[in-house]
Amino acid sequence: MRVVFIEDVEGVALGGEIKEVKNGFARNYLIPKNLAAPATHNNLQRIHKLTKNAATSRTYRLDEMKNLAGTLDGTEISIEMRAGSNNRLYGSVTGTMVADALAEETGIKIERRLVQLDDPIREVGTYEIPLRLHSDVNALIKVAVYATGTDPFEMVAQENEESDESKLSSEGDLDGTPEEISDSNIAEDVPESSVELEESNTADAEPEEDSQE
Repeated sequence: MRVVFIEDVEGVALGGEIKEVKNGFARNYLIPKNLAAPATHNNLQRIHKLTKNAATSRTYRLDEMKNLAGTLDGTEISIEMRAGSNNRLYGSVTGTMVADALAEETGIKIERRLVQLDDPIREVGTYEIPLRLHSDVNALIKVAVYATGTDPFEMVAQENEESDESKLSSEGDLDGTPEEISDSNIAEDVPESSVELEESNTADAEPEEDSQE
């Protein structure tokens, strides 16, 4: 079906553009959500206005997402899961679960597709997860996945302590003191033949002085 887009649809088209799309996509999603309309003669006459309105809406949404990113960036949330003694979870943490936990923590609902979690989380630990709020706007949140019956704050504190110890250990390996070089070391490096040659030259020079007298 040929449609004219009323608003931007990420990855598909910008508002005001005319494109061929699948009938099901148009009838079941684009048209019901007022994102596009059939490319009839009347709608085509409105392209200029649709393009202008879409540009205004695009600017407004970008500003809105920037404000949202400022609010969400750095947010820390906790998710409780059943886990075994080896810290492996019985199940996994998905993007939907992260979005739900974020909404519960902040009161802000975001779509699951905005949570950039490539693979489900299957182990206890702290994870940094990016949110793609807009093509030009991102935020980063921290998710602590902890085992049922444990304290998430203690888990995070222990991870931070282990991280600090690891950094100090790495820095210590780089702080080696260079070996001091003493005169005795230099002397030991001088070949014996050179010393003998100097003594021989001194002995040869003494008779010349006696002959001149």
